[in-house]
Amino acid sequence: MTEKAGRKCVVITGGGSGIGAAAAFAFAQAGYDVVVNYSRNREGADAVAERCRSEGVEAIGVLGNIASDADCRSIAKAAVDRFGRIDALVNNAGVTRYAPAADLDASNAEDFDHIFDVNVVGTYQMIRAAVPYLKQAALGSVVNVSSDSAFSGSGSSLAYAASKGAINTMTMGLARTLAPLVRVNAVCPGFVDTTWALSWHDEASYNDFKSGLIDAAPLKSIPDAADIADAIVWLTDRASKVTGQCIVIDSGMHLGA
Repeated sequence: MTEKAGRKCVVITGGGSGIGAAAAFAFAQAGYDVVVNYSRNREGADAVAERCRSEGVEAIGVLGNIASDADCRSIAKAAVDRFGRIDALVNNAGVTRYAPAADLDASNAEDFDHIFDVNVVGTYQMIRAAVPYLKQAALGSVVNVSSDSAFSGSGSSLAYAASKGAINTMTMGLARTLAPLVRVNAVCPGFVDTTWALSWHDEASYNDFKSGLIDAAPLKSIPDAADIADAIVWLTDRASKVTGQCIVIDSGMHLGA
């Protein structure tokens, strides 16, 4: 175990692209050593780790599927073996399967099981694996990446929305359970301008969809990954009196405009 005096360590699941990648770089800019977890995108994770190192911190990519409890424990162990500590955990890894909400036959039990195994059980397992180390930090922090789907019941599928609702409930429950040593919060993005939605849109329909959201949003914009990353770092590094919160970041779309 190698101690890194004076520098904190963050573990980010699903850190090879999108919000996870943006969060990794934002933490590196804030002076954190970074563990970039990935399950398939090794090339992306390696590129993110290299970009983090350009900020003068250390960063490593770690393979692991958070649906596996053994993998979660291995991810936490890799962080501690390399950096001697875990100060923060960002549960960003997540999956979905697109299914129109009006078509109840578009999702089945297998879809629900897969989505909940990663989004809910995986998030819980990763927190459980990290908690012994988070409790040794000055003030350990967990930030779960949820979704405004948790409140609206809309999104890529009802199974996905339900999984994010479960994450919000877990966020509040664990905030109570792990206080005062560890804070637990969630960010709940609306639509974010990343490649996530391209799995069920072609480029033309994606651009039309995005334009419609911009027109409808009170702030006439939509968040990008860096906007979400800023909120994650704030909750971790500068919101020492905040716990049990599920913060919506959607350019005001929740106002119903």
